[in-house]
Amino acid sequence: MIPEVFKEVIDLGDGREISIETGKLAKQAHGSVVVQSGKCMLLCTVVSNYEQKDLPFLPLTVDYREKFAASGRYPGGFFKREARPSDGEILTMRLVDRVLRPLFPKDYHAETQVMIQLMSHDDDVMPDAMAGLAASAAIQLSDFPFECAISEARVGRVNGEFIINPSRSQLLESDIDMIIGASADSVMMVEGEMDEISEEDMVEAIKFAHEAIKKQIDAQMKLADAFGRKEVREYEQASEDKELEKKIHELAYDRVYEVAKAGSSKHERSEAFASIKEDIKAGYSEEELEEKGDLISDYYRKAEKAAIRDLTLNESQRLDGRKTDEIRPIWCEVDYLPSTHGSALFTRGETQALATVTLGTSREANQIDMPSYEGEETFYLHYNFPPFCTGEARPIRGTSRREIGHGNLAQRALKGMIPDDCPYTVRVVSEVLESNGSSSMATVCAGTMGLMDAGVQLKKPVSGIAMGMISDGDSGKYAILSDILGDEDHLGDMDFKVTGTADGITACQMDIKVKGLSYEILVKALQQARDGRLHILEKLTDAIAEPREDVKPHAPKMVTTVIPNEFIGALIGPGGKVIQELQKETDTTIVINEDPVTEEGIVEILGTNQDGIDAVLAKIDSLMFKPEEGSVYEVKVIKMLDFGAVVEYTDAPGNEILLHVSELAWERTENVSDVVNMGDVFDVKYMGIDRRTKKDRVSRKVLQPKPEGFKERPPRSNDRGRGRDDRRGGRDNRDRKPRRDRD
Repeated sequence: MIPEVFKEVIDLGDGREISIETGKLAKQAHGSVVVQSGKCMLLCTVVSNYEQKDLPFLPLTVDYREKFAASGRYPGGFFKREARPSDGEILTMRLVDRVLRPLFPKDYHAETQVMIQLMSHDDDVMPDAMAGLAASAAIQLSDFPFECAISEARVGRVNGEFIINPSRSQLLESDIDMIIGASADSVMMVEGEMDEISEEDMVEAIKFAHEAIKKQIDAQMKLADAFGRKEVREYEQASEDKELEKKIHELAYDRVYEVAKAGSSKHERSEAFASIKEDIKAGYSEEELEEKGDLISDYYRKAEKAAIRDLTLNESQRLDGRKTDEIRPIWCEVDYLPSTHGSALFTRGETQALATVTLGTSREANQIDMPSYEGEETFYLHYNFPPFCTGEARPIRGTSRREIGHGNLAQRALKGMIPDDCPYTVRVVSEVLESNGSSSMATVCAGTMGLMDAGVQLKKPVSGIAMGMISDGDSGKYAILSDILGDEDHLGDMDFKVTGTADGITACQMDIKVKGLSYEILVKALQQARDGRLHILEKLTDAIAEPREDVKPHAPKMVTTVIPNEFIGALIGPGGKVIQELQKETDTTIVINEDPVTEEGIVEILGTNQDGIDAVLAKIDSLMFKPEEGSVYEVKVIKMLDFGAVVEYTDAPGNEILLHVSELAWERTENVSDVVNMGDVFDVKYMGIDRRTKKDRVSRKVLQPKPEGFKERPPRSNDRGRGRDDRRGGRDNRDRKPRRDRD
């Protein structure tokens, strides 16, 4: 028997709908929904164990996977099964995790899993925009302690009109691609890329998305009410001791305030704070620490956070002594690494990033193979965050989700400034060498300089800045912080990263921890970010004002040419013999792609030696050489035959043609060697296609003066008067009897 199904429909306002359904699938999960738009279907399930983990954090796992069967495809490669998540899937996991995690109680530590699967794909629907909606809807059907429903939506802008959840084809025409996560009353997360838009336009896009999110949240509430809300589960909550909290605050607050006000370095400050904490703990016996040691640590951290926040709100002073809008000292260097195609070092305060740039052919493009999208990237950026950059030693277990997310943000910031006619595949790698505040923005800055150092003709340089905010909801005080430290990131109410050129924003990533943030404050924060961004941009252009005119001598030069489709096979040769030998002889890399529209061959020639590149171009010209009838060409004798000489066009090596003995000279030629010899160079005239032999014909003699008294042999007559042998004359074939009638 099919169980009862509950369903709600969200109208997107332009004929499209999103439906949320529950009751049919995965009923043993604590909450499950199917979210559908068009033919795109997401199944989301949520489960949380009833036992609390002995951990100081929530062990929440958000997992998003796209099944290849959803688009009627097989997984690529030898192993025909979905394996580790792709970068695209990991980025979607991060988008959902960042909105959900803050809404669980701080003392809720039960193992919790949110699993979202793409079960059916639609080319006109991008599934990542509905993942947050699916996760929140499933949680609303569970008994989890969760603050409020949320949702996420993508917003684009085409021809000045905002669109909710645009298709991939619409995004190609859009100057905005942002995903916003929000509750009914507060925006919580923003991430995306833009085409140099203004701060005001960005805020308008957020407002537009928030209105759509409110409708999605309302649908979740109606679905939960229809299904039947579950009573929120009970769990072992953290113990509290108000007297102890007050005592720790009194012992720690003033001392922390003084250390914070001293404006010391990260390590000095950390050691001073640790010393205060140890002094406080020293006032308690081992038995007391055994019983309440965790509470003492929690209350100390709370007092430390309060003191640092108050310092900034009351005195507009920060941990390192800066003013709220002050940027840390910056120094930059380009061409730091001698063997790379481009490199740059960017240092801002205690954050440092070293970027390298590598140039290659389309063969090095980053292939994307997901059920929801197939394509390639000819510009991509990788970000590495090793333990030593924060003075730590910890296990290294492959690329982390954080590294993928930060690298993607920097890639989005820069990719719009790569010119459309850039012939290279470009890879940027950022090695974070020191970190105390936004290494992703340092990556953007180092990447900009590295690209210009490599000779990539960036449209405009890009810089980035990390911003923060501390607010007091009771008094209405707030402070916007430019170029935040790592500590300010943790204790603030908002942190956001903004990248852009001098003319507008290219990317952003924002997490808002305070409820009901006004759009006026957000605009002000973005304006302050612009001032800081332009200051940093000035430092970058002081180091390298504009892209180098050409790539470095040891970097590969790229030349692209187009050949007709019929010549592709000749350039490749049987089994690739021609192209392989040509690459070996010229020390180049040759890549041939077929234009999907014109079917012409697009030939990429990559090499450090210009002579080698020129040799490849000459070979291509030679393959495509077509002589014009009546034109004169220089040739060289490369083979002697009894009936003529084989000659090669000197302007098109490899193109050979027979110069017949009858075309050598006006006089009768008995031996070819009487007129020409091996290696002789002379001119010939191209006579076109011989009507009798159907072959190309060239002549040397027509360029020579005729001997005095020379008489040309008359052409053969069609009427030769040969009696019965001439079937067209003499005798009428119609008088002949058939062979079988003859006796």
